[in-house]
Amino acid sequence: MAEVTELNRSHFNNEASNYDSKFQKTIQQLTEALQERLDFIGVDWVANEEDGDDQGYGGTTPSREVRLLDYACGTGLMSRALAPYTTQCVGVDISENMVGVYNATAQNQGLSDDEMHAVVGDVTVPDDPRPAALSAPHFFDFDVAVLGLGFHHFVDPPLAARRLVERLRPGGVLLILDFVTHEPFVKHEEQDQHRGHGHGHDDKEKVFHNAAHTVTHHGFSESQMKGIFESAGAGRKFAFQEMGSGVVFTMGRARRE
Repeated sequence: MAEVTELNRSHFNNEASNYDSKFQKTIQQLTEALQERLDFIGVDWVANEEDGDDQGYGGTTPSREVRLLDYACGTGLMSRALAPYTTQCVGVDISENMVGVYNATAQNQGLSDDEMHAVVGDVTVPDDPRPAALSAPHFFDFDVAVLGLGFHHFVDPPLAARRLVERLRPGGVLLILDFVTHEPFVKHEEQDQHRGHGHGHDDKEKVFHNAAHTVTHHGFSESQMKGIFESAGAGRKFAFQEMGSGVVFTMGRARRE
């Protein structure tokens, strides 16, 4: 597990500086899709500031808190999409550079650390359920824990789901955005530029996508996700919704015994 974690950390550290620009269109599409599914997610959100009532995310002081934990937050796709309906977003990621971009973006939007801030951390270490860096009360009792397009990178997804549910308040919601089951992503390498000079190959060589070495699961089926949510204690109101282009939302309400 440690080896895979380091591969992920290294890869996303290298990707952080241009991640948002590289995937700008996809990020916008996913943001719109998330915001269209607020009712599906099932959180008692604060009103958007355009509504003129309770406001979060830089609006007037709301009458209640809605706290979001964004795990494997990256540059903050999930946080930014749902922040208008929350009072606080807390990001956690193993990539120092991703965390740096997340925080810089929040600051550039005029948000305080109390409104949106990320830290470096890992809740998936098997023998360390409460790592010291994430043990303060600030990292518990969330209304919603989200994980966007990172689940397929985890060696042990059920462990990750369980650790996130442990940080929810009773009745809190676990939301996972990831891929449905699919064949491994591949692309063709460009033909050797020396073809015709004795250095080329007869066929193009198939190679995995740049991030393939960090992927441990090629998507998840509805039955797989339901089992994971139920074993984590978030299956009481499990729901599954598939989008186009192979992206999937899974959501469950946490149950605390």
